[in-house]
Amino acid sequence: MGVPGEGLAKGLAVTLKTMTRRSHTHQYPDVAPDLPPRSRGVIALLAENCTVCMLCARECPDWCIYIDSHKEEVVVPGAARPRQRNVLDRFDIDFSLCMYCGICIEACPFDALFWSPEFEYAEYDIRNLLHDKEHLGEWMATVPAPPAHDPNGEPAKEEATAAKRADSEPRAPR
Repeated sequence: MGVPGEGLAKGLAVTLKTMTRRSHTHQYPDVAPDLPPRSRGVIALLAENCTVCMLCARECPDWCIYIDSHKEEVVVPGAARPRQRNVLDRFDIDFSLCMYCGICIEACPFDALFWSPEFEYAEYDIRNLLHDKEHLGEWMATVPAPPAHDPNGEPAKEEATAAKRADSEPRAPR
């Protein structure tokens, strides 16, 4: 059994120790905070990479991503018939509903969505938090470059497969 009031004494000791230290106040509006690298702020869109596969919208737990598209015929020289491809018409994210989980970014197989460290996009009207593809594309300039590949780490799966193919191919005699 412990001494009666032991927890109270420990709590008061922590309080007294905290009271003797100087407080440190961040002057946020005047001084920008030092954010850690690759911090999550807002979702940015690289529209050229979007193939309208709808995986991000289907995986979103909040259903805050709205995508519209149309099909366009592309004539390929030498092909028997023209091919069809999806063209992105609308890509909107409602940040009033978004919970910033990042599932859409992880689900995108074509690297069309990225985290941008921008976090100052508050609005006075909640209806202005629905951002379209042009607005999402503006944040691509603030997306940091991915970290460099570790030379001592494992190679990417694609590189390893290509190396195996190159080693297994028979070499022509000289």
